[in-house]
Amino acid sequence: MNTVQLECFLAVAEHLNFSKASRELKITQPAVSHQIQSLEEELGVKLFVRTSKSVALTQEGILFAPDAQLILRTALSARERLGRHEHFIPLELGCHNSMEADLFPPVLQRLGEEFPLLRPNIRLVPFPSLLSLVETDQIHAALGIRQDQKKSILLFRELCTVPFACICHPSHPLAQHESLRKRDLTGNFIACSPRQIHDTIFTIQNSILAGLPPQQRYVTGSIESAFTLAKARFGYTLYPDIPRARVEGLRYIPVTGLPQVTFGVYYQQKNDHPVLRRFLTLLTQSVQS
Repeated sequence: MNTVQLECFLAVAEHLNFSKASRELKITQPAVSHQIQSLEEELGVKLFVRTSKSVALTQEGILFAPDAQLILRTALSARERLGRHEHFIPLELGCHNSMEADLFPPVLQRLGEEFPLLRPNIRLVPFPSLLSLVETDQIHAALGIRQDQKKSILLFRELCTVPFACICHPSHPLAQHESLRKRDLTGNFIACSPRQIHDTIFTIQNSILAGLPPQQRYVTGSIESAFTLAKARFGYTLYPDIPRARVEGLRYIPVTGLPQVTFGVYYQQKNDHPVLRRFLTLLTQSVQS
């Protein structure tokens, strides 16, 4: 596996078009195809589904994209660092969606002031495989909801325990309430694909979805899509109300009678990263303040 293969893969993954990828990389289209084919042979999987009219990532291609980005970035960073003889401090952070990512800026700002050589990177991985990236040292720390893990090398630091909220546009009929019970929830409901959210969240969403007629059900591919539809007044959704991770322009009404969830950050037990301990402290202060 080499950087040329990875650059070709990522260019095609971005454009879903071999011609556009070849123009961006300034190499011929057959050369791009050859690099992709050799990479697929090395990995033993198909990364793209190709027809005469379209190109699409396979499931394996979707899963490999974050790894390819990390490998390529690491290689380029090493090349730059060795050339300049500087000792940058990489900090790879993970989260499941853009709302969780909004928790990072104030913390990273402080870290950047304290550690000028810090080079952070945020990886949004909506799949449950996010934690496996922490276990394999590809990510130093990742946000998420606490889940039962019988055997794991990861530690979990609790940041907050929060209720589920009904999330809707301020003009929605449910928005007039200060709190709701599950039986008060009425109207069109927007759920998220179970592959994109924690099991606890899907269980709650599915319990609402299952009791509705088809015309009141909306199922989206991501939680961001669900929030967008709520903003567009298609209905409401249910999601944990995490402090500092609210989406502007939406109303959050706590729903009583539903289990609360514990939100926090996963990291490895060895905890030998030069900045990770300070990051955990600042993140805890920021969320709990």
